[in-house]
Amino acid sequence: MSARACPDWPALMEIAPNLQFRHVTLGEARLPVDAFVQLEGIGADEVVLCCDLDAHVFNHEHTEDRVVEALRGTHWIDVREIAERPA
Repeated sequence: MSARACPDWPALMEIAPNLQFRHVTLGEARLPVDAFVQLEGIGADEVVLCCDLDAHVFNHEHTEDRVVEALRGTHWIDVREIAERPA
């Protein structure tokens, strides 16, 4: 797998210390079918998503806007949702 560590990992660790965010390609992401079908025209080898693949949490700041929109309503969550939860 050609996943790359997110350069904003120190800030992300403050929000979600148990997650490891990496920049991944569309093909590596294994997105839900209902999200994937909305992404026609994006190549499987294009790096479009910053996320923790196992936890299904993405970083909107490093994720292509079309992917963020496609993930709305799926089981994937935006790291902002974790940041907004009361401590």
